Amino acid sequence: MNKPIIGINSNRVIKHETQYSHSVVESLGNDYVESVIKAGGVPIILPILSDEESIRRQVELLDGIVLSGGIDINPLLYNEEPSPKLGYIYPDKDEFDLALVKIAYELNKPILAICRGHQILNVAFGGTLYQDLSDMSGCYIKHHQQTKDGAASHTLEIIEGSILYEILGNTALINSFHHQAIKDLAPGFKVTAYSKDKVIEAIESCEKNFVVGVQFHPEIMTAYNDKNMLKLFEAFINASYKNNSLDHKK
Repeated sequence: MNKPIIGINSNRVIKHETQYSHSVVESLGNDYVESVIKAGGVPIILPILSDEESIRRQVELLDGIVLSGGIDINPLLYNEEPSPKLGYIYPDKDEFDLALVKIAYELNKPILAICRGHQILNVAFGGTLYQDLSDMSGCYIKHHQQTKDGAASHTLEIIEGSILYEILGNTALINSFHHQAIKDLAPGFKVTAYSKDKVIEAIESCEKNFVVGVQFHPEIMTAYNDKNMLKLFEAFINASYKNNSLDHKK
């Protein structure tokens, strides 16, 4: 059985080597890599590209996509002006991630979208975001925890009939590191989990077999040996394996 090849989108940072020079570095937290390996996949880190033909070729070579977390998304992409509470944005990464997710969706590749990835998934298909959770009426839970990264800090309420419900049941304890969240849901998607203050914590496609977005960070909890979050990665890897098998039959 060939292990499925899983692409994980990278982030871009500027590394200052001296006061006179710097280099641009593609980076990714190792927890994403380790979680894919633990679940039975082979991870490939995807650099940020601008050429759509090259991005399509990247996706064609993969069996599944993990959309990783990171910085804020440019609100101009969902027709809003930037709020004073908006964090750092990187338009080149936005454009790459949007192209990546749309092509992966078109080619029926399984997608597990995490934190910023969950948000870019929503924006890519016509949804909007709260630029800061202080803009959301009724939000009272601390969504940027101050404890060890792999610790659970609040409760997830999961909707029956969803992929997430099949994996985790009706509730789970999750970690939380975000100040933005989904506001208007993209057409063709459904909400599958909330926090107790009704922040949207998970979504999935109504049309595809495994296109799942989660606002929390299962890769960090998996790295801390959380069995429930490993089950989420295993379900994604299993969907990617089935995709791999179908591709080989064509």
